[in-house]
Amino acid sequence: MKTQVIVIGMLLLVVLGVPFVLSAGKAKTAHDANARTLIIVSPHVPQIRDEFARGFSDWHQREFGEAVSIDFRTPGGTSEIRKQLEALFKDSVKQMLATDPASVSDGAMLPEGTIAFDIMFGGGSYDHTLVKNGVSVDAKGTTISVPMSRPAAFTQQELDTMFGENKIGPQELYDPEQYWIGTALSSFGIVYNRDVFAKLQLPEPTAFVDLTQPALWGWIALADPRQSGSITTTFDSILGNEGWEDGWRTLRGMCGNTRYFTNSSTKPPIDVSQGEAAAGLAIDFYGRGQAQVVKDSGGGDRVGYSDPAGAVYVDADPVSIINGGPDYELAMRFVRYCMTDEAQALWQFDTSLDDNPIGSDGEPMGPRWHALRRMPVKRSMYTQYFDQFIDPVDPFEIVSDVKNPGWRTGVQVMMGCFGIDIANECRMAYRALHEAKASGAFSDAEIAELDALFYAFPETEIDGQMVPFTPETFRTVRNAWREPKRQAQLEIEYTAFYRDNYKEIVRRVNERL
Repeated sequence: MKTQVIVIGMLLLVVLGVPFVLSAGKAKTAHDANARTLIIVSPHVPQIRDEFARGFSDWHQREFGEAVSIDFRTPGGTSEIRKQLEALFKDSVKQMLATDPASVSDGAMLPEGTIAFDIMFGGGSYDHTLVKNGVSVDAKGTTISVPMSRPAAFTQQELDTMFGENKIGPQELYDPEQYWIGTALSSFGIVYNRDVFAKLQLPEPTAFVDLTQPALWGWIALADPRQSGSITTTFDSILGNEGWEDGWRTLRGMCGNTRYFTNSSTKPPIDVSQGEAAAGLAIDFYGRGQAQVVKDSGGGDRVGYSDPAGAVYVDADPVSIINGGPDYELAMRFVRYCMTDEAQALWQFDTSLDDNPIGSDGEPMGPRWHALRRMPVKRSMYTQYFDQFIDPVDPFEIVSDVKNPGWRTGVQVMMGCFGIDIANECRMAYRALHEAKASGAFSDAEIAELDALFYAFPETEIDGQMVPFTPETFRTVRNAWREPKRQAQLEIEYTAFYRDNYKEIVRRVNERL
C-alpha cells in the first residue's frame, strides 16, 4: 500500500511539475549545465529575467569566484504559481507522512531537495504571504501545517541598513519574520492614450473617477479581478481611498464604460497603446513599460501613465526562498544580490549609459539590454541616484496612507455579477442612465430612481433574514460565500438582481426617449 501511495505521489509530482519544466525562461545569459544552478519560479517578464540572470551571474562570480546560472520557470501569473506550489507541497508532505510520519512536524523546515525550486521571484505581497502561510495536510486525524517559504537570514542591522523603516504607507517592505523580502515597489494607476483623449476632447485622467465619464463609454479596458490579483488589489485600494459608497460608484461606472474584461492584466496597456482602448488600469511598470515600447518603436509619447494623487497604493514586489528547495545557500545569495545597489539599479536606470554611477565591479550600473522601469525598494536609491532614474517618481512620497480595507472577495464576487458576467447589460444600462440625465425629460426624482437602480446591491438571505451588503455586514455576507455551492447559488441570484435592474433602466428610458 505504501508503495502504491509513493508511486501515485511521484506521478502527481511529474504531472504537476510539467508547467514548471516546460516553461523555463530563455534568458540572454546562456544556461551552463556545468555551473551551479539556481531554479527560480517567477511571473516576471523576459526582460527582468534577462537582466537578473546576467547580473546575478556576474556578481556571484566576482564575490565567490564561482560560476552560477539561473534556470527560470514561468508557468503563469503569481496566483497560478502559488496554486501549483500548493499542490506540489501537499503531495510532498503526504509522501513524507506516508513513508516516515516523524519526518514532518507542524511548521517544519523541509530537507533540502524536497521541493525542486529554490526561489519564488516577483508578484505582490499578498500571494507571498499566502506562500508563507503554506499548506495544511490531514494525517490520521492530525493537521500538519507547513510553510512554503523559509526565512532569509539577514540580521536586523542589515535590514535596517537596507530598508530603514519597514513601511511604505500602511504596507510593509518585508515580512517581519523574513519569509519574504521586498525587492522592488509597484504602484497601481491609469494607463491612457493621449491621442484618443484628445480626439474625445477630454483632459488626461488624473483620478480613477475620470474613467467613469459618459464620453468614455465603450473605451475602458479592464482585467477581470477573479483572474488578476493585481487588479483586485487596485479595486480594493479604490474602495479604501474613496470609501464604500463613492468607491463602488467608481467601480460600477468603470464597468459601465468597459470595452471588455480580460483575464490578463498585461492586455489593457497594449490595447491602449494601439488605440483600441482609451484607458485602463495597470501596474505602473506595465503602463510605463508599454509607453517605453511605443516610444522606442517611433510612436512618440502617445501612451501616458498616471498615479492618481492621494490614492496611490504601493506594494512590495517580493522574493521568497522556497522551503525545502535544492540550494538554500545559493538562494540566500540571490536574495542578498537583489538588495545590492547594482541589482536595485537594474529596476530604474537606463541601459548602461556611460555616465551612470559606477558599481563595485568598476562598470556603470544599470541594465544591459532592457529599461525595466520599475521602482527600487531601497530608500537610499532615491537619495543617492534619483537623477539617474528614467521615471522621476518617488513612491515614498506619493503613496496613500489609507490601508486597503480587505474587501477583495467582495470585489471579485460582486463585480463578477454586476459588471463582468452581464457586461453588455451593464453597458447598455449605464448609457441609458446618462442619456436620461442629459435629456432633460426626467424629473430629479425620476433620475434619482434610475440612479438607485443602477447602483443598488442585492440582499443575501442568512439564517432566514435578508442581510444588506454594507461595510458593517461585509464579513457576514462574505462568510455566506465560504461554502462553494452556496456561493454559486448566491451569484446566480445576484446576477439576476442586477440584470433585472439594468433591464428596468433601459425600459424606462426607451419609453420616454
